[in-house]
Amino acid sequence: MTYHAKVIAGGKIVIPAELRREFGISDGDSLVLAKSGEGISLKTYGQVVREAQQAFREMTGDDYSVDQFLRERASDWREE
Repeated sequence: MTYHAKVIAGGKIVIPAELRREFGISDGDSLVLAKSGEGISLKTYGQVVREAQQAFREMTGDDYSVDQFLRERASDWREE
């Protein structure tokens, strides 16, 4: 499905209510905009965080956790 948004004074864009509800976007939320080919990609911070977490899981393995990382760093620190 496609949606229409209009740029108003000050460069503001009104995101259709249906999309705001679907993605949990509320007044005052910050969004991430990025160049994407010849267009613009718009994501919530939550989406960006989830993508980063998934990329990290793929690099380290599914069972790697923040707690494990902190234990390893603490062990490294004690060894120094």
